[in-house]
Amino acid sequence: MDFFSAMQISSSALSAERTRMNLISSNIANANSTRTAEGGPYKRKDAVFAATPAAEKFQAAMERMRRGTSPAGVQVTQVIEDQNPPRLQYDPTHPDANAQGYVALPNVNVVEEMADMIAATRAYEANVTAVQAAKGMALKTLELGSR
Repeated sequence: MDFFSAMQISSSALSAERTRMNLISSNIANANSTRTAEGGPYKRKDAVFAATPAAEKFQAAMERMRRGTSPAGVQVTQVIEDQNPPRLQYDPTHPDANAQGYVALPNVNVVEEMADMIAATRAYEANVTAVQAAKGMALKTLELGSR
């Protein structure tokens, strides 16, 4: 595996973690949204990651690039909605309250979302460090070649 493969793997992880952070931000922003275009309260969303194998040979890597797929690393395969039921809160004055006075609120736990955001941020930072390390190694190699 060369320097560029290492950078491609880490960059795919950066992209996947960015998608995850965007979804977490959306979940937090909609933690109190009781109405959506589909009807009902907002449903928590989460990213599903899948590993993509590293290309073993140059020809296989070129074939992947021709097809437009990621050469290696991780990718978001789908965004799923949490199927847990909404939280019910008693508030008969709310415009979205049902006949019994309960309001269906999103199934978003802000504390859990913040913990997920911290984990996604740490993973993002780790991959930035990996890219910087690969770049530093490539630069040192070029310095050796110019002497």
